[in-house]
Amino acid sequence: LKAPITTPQGGGYKSLNVTTRKFLGLYSNVRPCMSLHPFVKTKHPEMDIVIIRENEEDLYAGIEHQQTDEVIQCLKLISRPGCEKIIRYAFEYAKQYGRKKVTCFTKDNIMKQTDGLFHQVFDEIGAEYPEIEKEHWIIDIGAAKMADTPEVFDVIVTLNLYGDVLSDVAAQIAGSVGLAGSANIGEECAMFEAIHGSAPRRANQNLANPSGLLQGAIMMLNHIGQTEVAEKVQNAWLKTIEDGIHTYDIYKDGVSKQKVGTKEFAKAIINNLNQKPNTLKPVSYAKGKALVLPKYQRKTAQKKELLGVDIFVHWSGTNANELAEKIKEIENNGIKLSMITNRGIKVWPDGFKETFCTDHWRCRFKPEEGKNIDKSSIIELLKNANNINIDVIKTENLYAFNGKPAFSLGQGQ
Repeated sequence: LKAPITTPQGGGYKSLNVTTRKFLGLYSNVRPCMSLHPFVKTKHPEMDIVIIRENEEDLYAGIEHQQTDEVIQCLKLISRPGCEKIIRYAFEYAKQYGRKKVTCFTKDNIMKQTDGLFHQVFDEIGAEYPEIEKEHWIIDIGAAKMADTPEVFDVIVTLNLYGDVLSDVAAQIAGSVGLAGSANIGEECAMFEAIHGSAPRRANQNLANPSGLLQGAIMMLNHIGQTEVAEKVQNAWLKTIEDGIHTYDIYKDGVSKQKVGTKEFAKAIINNLNQKPNTLKPVSYAKGKALVLPKYQRKTAQKKELLGVDIFVHWSGTNANELAEKIKEIENNGIKLSMITNRGIKVWPDGFKETFCTDHWRCRFKPEEGKNIDKSSIIELLKNANNINIDVIKTENLYAFNGKPAFSLGQGQ
């Protein structure tokens, strides 16, 4: 059971939250967000959703590099094991807690390889749960729909960054970020916490709402099988909210009865142990029931074929045609320059002079018809580039897996 930790913005140290989740293998972040209408102000009185977020990879791998004067890279890493574990957890969670629908959020219309894999695995695993309704939303319109009409969602499963944003939005529109807890579940360990930050402005003032950490503790009690204790505490908390005993962040004249501090709110919950709410729905947890998940099994290796290479260069010019003439000098053994892009936009051949270009260029090389490319061909390209002072900053090999190209394609590529 972990208290909030604040990570400095910009410089400083790597997030301890992210690091702890990763080294303990806590792949699943679970954040229930439920309306407490009419006792806590919300525009969404029927809201009751659970956001299940992949917790270890995506852009939160934290792998970043400055590559040129003008461009910094952040790697988005999505793995099949990561997708399978989180998506199976979402369906098993829905099954255990009697949820009727699981919704997948991705941006696979743009990120066809990474988010495309997540959507593909969702469809594969979802087919094993015919009793649960399944749907997929593109993240931008899906997030807008959740903020506007959260009652149409039940369980949402998504990638790390999207899930981080969605869960805070969901907690806020449910009433307050300060009311929500979260679970971080792994195959060997689990960690429970509030979703809010450390709030140093509220420290040592007996003001802060302790509900977030308490909700994390209730989730922990359920996880370790102390479901009867969890049920008692949750119902006492609901009764306290219903009684109008509120901390400053949710206090509202005409609804709340008493504004209290952190300690007084905790004492009120203790006094309400063994009681249940009347208006809010009391909880009833499955006695001692545990959620059991199979461990990931590695699949049979696919046939992997090298098709080409993307060579990224740092070049301060602005005319892609000039760069193409220079880059063509490194061609060898039928390995030819086929495309240049800048920030993912094709600028050669047939680029547009209006396209703004930075100093970071992707130069794609592919073999001519009837020729093959191998690792030694790529090494020869790099040697040639070094000989004419082309500043190569990275390479990415282009592969097909089981005959299907597994890289983003440019126009005509």
